[in-house]
Amino acid sequence: MNQSERRQYLIRALCAERRERRSMEIPIGKKEQDDLLRALMNVREPKQISEEFLQIQDEYLQEEQSKRTLTDVSEIASCDLDERLALWQGDITTLKIDAIVNAANSGLCGCFYPLHGCIDNIIHSHSGIQLRLYCADLMRKQGHEEDTGQAKITPAFNLPCKYVLHTVGPVIYGTVTKKDCDLLANCYRFCLKLAAQSGVESIAFCCISTGEFHFPNEKAAEIAVRAVREFLETETRIKKVVFNVFKDLDKEIYRRILGSDRAD
Repeated sequence: MNQSERRQYLIRALCAERRERRSMEIPIGKKEQDDLLRALMNVREPKQISEEFLQIQDEYLQEEQSKRTLTDVSEIASCDLDERLALWQGDITTLKIDAIVNAANSGLCGCFYPLHGCIDNIIHSHSGIQLRLYCADLMRKQGHEEDTGQAKITPAFNLPCKYVLHTVGPVIYGTVTKKDCDLLANCYRFCLKLAAQSGVESIAFCCISTGEFHFPNEKAAEIAVRAVREFLETETRIKKVVFNVFKDLDKEIYRRILGSDRAD
């Protein structure tokens, strides 16, 4: 199969799972097909699917990944504040690194809104259906939703990293409280602890809670850097921590806090 054939196979297979989608016409354009496939993956409930589907999906996603520009963690310069810390601006799903951190919701099974722009949606879209299945199994075994400030580690499947750490940050509805700040710090501490225990030496954090969860960007960055530096004071297994930013606003905030004028 070429990529077009794989894409159309995957779309048809996902449409066939729901009666109301079985007569859906597949659009002609590649962009429209890409969006439809991603949307169908986004809304799919975590239930088993055939090995044939997963094999073709993996081939498709890995071929798509080969067309993207990836950044190796070794290429990211350390900041002036601490040689184990680094700042990098870009798409976290293009990082070749031991682990990336996903800002998840309490269900831990990804974002179900089709084509949503949150990091949770993007990570699951590039990783593939297996990630949602794996997370759903973790949640079934746990028996309750993930608590704020806690985290789980999973394989990364079709991402260029090895692991994904899923953490639930605090949601801000009004004034930020001390409890909110403590819970956000716990996200960083818990992820680092899990990472170290799993043999992870390099990890990239997104700006947890600052997007859909409305934590003020500057305060969140201050908490993040403080929590990471405090953890690294006694932990030597983690060799590099990357603060990954997407917005220019966050890049400038982290540059100021880290005392660094370097960020790709």
